[in-house]
Amino acid sequence: MTTERQFQHDSQGPLRRIVSSVFSIFETRLELIGIELSEEKERLIGVLFLGLAAMMLTMMALITLTVLIAIAFWGTYRWQSLAAITAVYVLVAIVCALRARAGLSNAPNVFESTLAEFKKDRDTFN
Repeated sequence: MTTERQFQHDSQGPLRRIVSSVFSIFETRLELIGIELSEEKERLIGVLFLGLAAMMLTMMALITLTVLIAIAFWGTYRWQSLAAITAVYVLVAIVCALRARAGLSNAPNVFESTLAEFKKDRDTFN
């Protein structure tokens, strides 16, 4: 009877250690996910702020440029100059939209490090 109990106790010891190790690895990976999410959030907020500031300043510059060109050509080619400026703005807007779309479709994987660690863990247990 004591041998059977001792055998059950010994077999539960390594099993508990394995389960504990698996949970410890899982906890570490979750912490890594949290760190990566935090870093990505900070990066996105910084990029968003700078992008909005650049967009606002660019709009102010374009409005000023448009008024300057309209005043310069007011007597001779007023509607032609405004049409040309509008065409340039539309073309630049299209190029920006296409580049933004390409940037979103080619974005790197956010959890690249975490996935690499999970693959290492899977390879270790196989």
